[in-house]
Amino acid sequence: MAAELVEAMNMVKSFRVSDLQTLLASMGRSKSGLKQDLVGRALRLVQTEYSPELLKNVRQLYETRFPKSSAWLAARRPESVPVTYPALNSSPRGTAQGTDYLNGIPKPAPPPVAEVKLVPLPFYHNLETLLPPTELIAQNSEKLQESHCVFELTPSQVEQIRNSSELRPGMKSVQVVLRICYTDSIGVQEDQYPPNIAVKVNQSYCHVPGYYPSNKPGVEPRRPCRPVNITPWLHLSTVTNRATITWGNFGKRYSVAVYLVRVFTSGELFNQLKHCSVENPERCRERIQDKLRFDPESEIATTGLRVSLICPLVKMRLGVPCRVLTCAHLQCFDAVFFLQMNEKKPTWTCPVCDKPAPFELLTIDGLLSEILKETPEDVEEIEYLTDGSWRPIRDDKEKERERENSRTPDCPVVDICVPEANGHSPAHSGTNQTGKSGSGGASAGSGSISAGSGGGAVVDLTLDDSSEEEGGGGAEDSEDTDDSQDSPAPKRGRYDYDKDLVTAY
Repeated sequence: MAAELVEAMNMVKSFRVSDLQTLLASMGRSKSGLKQDLVGRALRLVQTEYSPELLKNVRQLYETRFPKSSAWLAARRPESVPVTYPALNSSPRGTAQGTDYLNGIPKPAPPPVAEVKLVPLPFYHNLETLLPPTELIAQNSEKLQESHCVFELTPSQVEQIRNSSELRPGMKSVQVVLRICYTDSIGVQEDQYPPNIAVKVNQSYCHVPGYYPSNKPGVEPRRPCRPVNITPWLHLSTVTNRATITWGNFGKRYSVAVYLVRVFTSGELFNQLKHCSVENPERCRERIQDKLRFDPESEIATTGLRVSLICPLVKMRLGVPCRVLTCAHLQCFDAVFFLQMNEKKPTWTCPVCDKPAPFELLTIDGLLSEILKETPEDVEEIEYLTDGSWRPIRDDKEKERERENSRTPDCPVVDICVPEANGHSPAHSGTNQTGKSGSGGASAGSGSISAGSGGGAVVDLTLDDSSEEEGGGGAEDSEDTDDSQDSPAPKRGRYDYDKDLVTAY
C-alpha cells in the first residue's frame, strides 16, 4: 500500500491545473486557487483519504495525459526516494538528516512557495528562525480550519531562554514567538491574524492579542501587530514542540512563522534613540529658515512659525521633543510617551499628522530641546523667526493671570454701602460711573454720594432703619422739599412711590 501511495502522489505532481481541478471536484474539494495551492491540496487529499476509488481517479487522469505505456512504469519510483507534500513542520534534525519517516512512509516537507518577509518589529530583535513563513493550507471546504506545525529547540537556544533576564515576573526577555501574516511575496508583511484565530501549543491554549476598538467611524477594530508569545507553554528541552493554529478560512491566504527573539522595553528603545538619532540644533535652524524663506510665487510671506511646547499625546509640557524625519511639520511629540504608548498598543503613527512613524525614522529635535531648557515652565508656545531665532509667546491666559496679580480692575467698582441723606438710593441720579454729579443730580454733600478708592460712585440700596423710614420720614421730606424748591418734582410710576426709591426684597 505504501508503494501505491507514493506512486499516486508522484502522478499528482505531474498533473496540469485542469487535471487537479477535476480530481479535487470529484472528491468534493475546492478547486479554486493557484497551481501550487491545487497541488498541495491534492497531495494532502491523497495521503489523508487514500482509497481505491481515489487511486482509480488519479490513474484515469494520469492515463488521459500520458498514454498507458512505458510512461506508467516511469512514474514508479523506489520507495526510498523522499516525497514532499504541503505540511507545516520544521525540525533542525529532520533537515540535517534529509529524510524523515513516519510509520514507514516518507515524512513530507513543505512545498516550495514564494518567500514571505515579515516587517521587523522595533520591540523584537530576531535571534534565530525556528520555522520560516509557511502557508496555512485549508484541509477541506469548512470555514473553520486547523493547521499544525512542529519545531525543536537546540540546547543553546534553551539556555538562552533560561538565562535571560525577566521583563516582569514570569516573562523572559528572550522568547519564542509565533507570527502570522498574509501570504504575499511583494514587500514586507505586517502581522495579520485570521478570523477566529486560536493557538494551542502542546495541548495548552495561548493568549492571542485582542481587538482594539477604532476611534474612527467606519473602521473595523483590528488586532495589534504583536507576535504571540508561546514560551510559557514550550518544552524547554530537545523534545519536539507542536503548535496547532485554528483559523477561519474566508478566502485570504495566511502564513505562520516561529522565531527566537530578544524583547526590548520602551526604556531600552529610548536609550537607542537618544544615542543614535539626535538632530543637530544648527541643522534644525537651517530647516526652519528653509521653511520661512520667501517664495516668489506665493503672495503671502511667512514671517514666523508657531510651535507648541505641549505634547499632543498627553497634553503636558514636552520632555524629549521628537518627530519623524519624513513629516513636514515642526511640531514635536514626547519621545518617552510615544514609545510607551507603542509598547502597549503598537500603531507607530505620528500623533500630529497621522502618517506612519516607524522607529527607524524617529529623531530628537536638538534645537527644541535647548529651547525647553531655556524657557520657564509657564511658556506653552514659541515662534520661530525667519533668521532661525525664536521668541516665547504669551497667551491670553498668561495676560489674564498678570492682570489678576496686579489687581487692576478693568471696570470701575460701585460701592453700594452708603445711603443718601434723604434715604433715597442714588441709583437713578445723574451721577455717572466716574463719580461726577450731573446737572440734574442732587447737590454735592457729605452724605449724598461717596466715591470709592477706585473712583466709582458709592450707592446704598439698603435702608438704615425701616421704622424711621416709615414713621419719621415726613419731616425729612419736608426739609428736603424746602431745600430743593427749584428742582422738578419726582416722577411717579405705576405704583405710589418715588421712582428713585428702590425696595430690597
